[in-house]
Amino acid sequence: MLSYQHAYHAGNFADVHKHLTLHAVIDHLLRKTSPITFFDTHAGRGLYPLEASETQRLGEYRHGVLPLWQAREALSDEPLLAGWLEAIAALQSNAGRLERYPGSPWWLSQRLRRDDRLQLFELHPAEHEHLTQQALPANVRRIHADGLAGLSAALPVATPRVCALLDPSYELKAEYAEVAESVLGAMRKARHAVVLVWYPLLPAARHLELLERLRDGGLRKIWRSELTLREPGEERGMYGSGMLVVNPPWGLDERLAAAMARVTPLLGEASRYRADWWVGE
Repeated sequence: MLSYQHAYHAGNFADVHKHLTLHAVIDHLLRKTSPITFFDTHAGRGLYPLEASETQRLGEYRHGVLPLWQAREALSDEPLLAGWLEAIAALQSNAGRLERYPGSPWWLSQRLRRDDRLQLFELHPAEHEHLTQQALPANVRRIHADGLAGLSAALPVATPRVCALLDPSYELKAEYAEVAESVLGAMRKARHAVVLVWYPLLPAARHLELLERLRDGGLRKIWRSELTLREPGEERGMYGSGMLVVNPPWGLDERLAAAMARVTPLLGEASRYRADWWVGE
């Protein structure tokens, strides 16, 4: 789908959920010294100026990262949130002002070690052009191609560990099934891979097809977390954000639960977070 541009939604509550989960997973993976190949199948621009016209049109960051940024001193006693917000602060030209929000390519690339590798896929030509303009380490490849097909073609890899993030727009109904098949295919080629999948929570509940296909595909370790802003029937549009982690690092669930307990009150009285094992545990 070549109409979607994430700049209109940068820094929203779903980004908070997705990138906080990604940040926590990277923390756990870097505790071991063996090299990792990372994949980002839908990379986007990599970095989003919040004053850009696209981002200002909807201003979704005002109800996402901004409340956390404004409360960062109060959140400094929560380790995961403190580290996440410190990373965002390091991006700003003025330490007291939130000017830019980082996309997943930044969250992945800024913590690469010498022997790690990162492959960023982006199919949208304008988004890929923005991505090529970002300053990234030498062990990052930017690839103008379909990320799901690219992930399949790239596996297996030479490094002993693999971590992949899949977060398409899901503007096409078929993407739910395509993502599920991509995850199952990746796990056949790299059964110890850690795979993160983001999905939107919409009233039509199409995400259930994704979940059921993964369960029926025989995977045994899938951890699910969902952040909701309201009940699904209250109004149209996305009411929540979902994350799946296949082969989650030990302790990830407890660490994220502690952080999200501090996040949800800042996103509104109706905001809720829940997590469970979709299969296996």
